[in-house]
Amino acid sequence: MAFNTKVDVADTELEANEAVADAGDVTLEDEALVEAESDADEDNEEMDDEETDESEDSLTYSNGVIEKIVAMATREVPHVLGMKGNLMHFVQEQFGAENLTKGVTVEVTDDNRVVVNISVIIEYGAYAPAIFDDVKARVTERLAAMTGLEVAGVNLRIEDVITPEEYEHRTSQHE
Repeated sequence: MAFNTKVDVADTELEANEAVADAGDVTLEDEALVEAESDADEDNEEMDDEETDESEDSLTYSNGVIEKIVAMATREVPHVLGMKGNLMHFVQEQFGAENLTKGVTVEVTDDNRVVVNISVIIEYGAYAPAIFDDVKARVTERLAAMTGLEVAGVNLRIEDVITPEEYEHRTSQHE
């Protein structure tokens, strides 16, 4: 705001002083009320801090842990002879590393549910749809029991069908 005359400055100062006077004097009651509101605000801030402290707790699982649970649960299912991994798993095995998550990948959805992808070798003569149902039930049960996570989907890929003797022969050659 630009002032053109001394009268404008004086009028503005007078209006400001009148506004302060109209606001009235602060009484002891008003001060007590202000202090009470201030104390209440501090209490609320402390409560907010306590609530924040509680919300800072967390429990997370690495994908490797989830994959390991899934792989172990899958191996418990009858007629699943083994897991089929990718090239990286093959290289690790050549150097003597046992990879318990071989053949398993997991994806965590936005709503913290898990989609499981499993590649297996099954026994020749076994009924694949029954194996799928058993794997799905076992994986879902184990993940829920151990982590509380819900399984959004299980994708089972049958990579090979062999006899138990053939599987033993193959695995003994790698050792």
